[in-house]
Amino acid sequence: MQDSRSESWGDDPGQSPVSARPTTSERFFAGVTEHAFASTLGVVDPPLVDYLTELLLRFVRSDAVFGVRSVRGERLTQVAEMLEEAHQRIGPARRRVHRHIGDFTLFWTGVYPEMAERLKQLGGKDALLDYRDQGRRAYFVASRLPGAESAPTADLLERLADQFELVGYGLGEVRKAWEEREEGDTRLLI
Repeated sequence: MQDSRSESWGDDPGQSPVSARPTTSERFFAGVTEHAFASTLGVVDPPLVDYLTELLLRFVRSDAVFGVRSVRGERLTQVAEMLEEAHQRIGPARRRVHRHIGDFTLFWTGVYPEMAERLKQLGGKDALLDYRDQGRRAYFVASRLPGAESAPTADLLERLADQFELVGYGLGEVRKAWEEREEGDTRLLI
């Protein structure tokens, strides 16, 4: 059954949090992400850096991290629940859920790996899941499903699947950069 609900993290035009005139946080995340990937890892991939910057900006808000809802409107907080929900959807809606699973697992394993482990240790359905495997698989599935024209390209999603560990490591480097900034500068970004 296709779901027609609008989701804040979807593939629809105009939903990106990155505006025409970048905010301080947008410039900060774009800069540290580009630096981590180009300078530290030697990965020069502007579409990837743009995507990861947008992911970080979306996930700064906790409601976006847990942005998938069931058909009854319940917020889904575990990957296993999100996978079940993905199987209930078709077409672009299914692609959005798989993409979100990839983003969710990449965010937690890359930026906050200690929290990814903690989320799994809380028990529940995710206790036996490997977030890295689920993230790779989710991006791969999303790359094979139809999406809106403004959506991330199938090629980009496939690269995220193929390079999941490298991208996760790069996001860890982004976190180090912003933590170093926090130690030396007390001005608020957000």
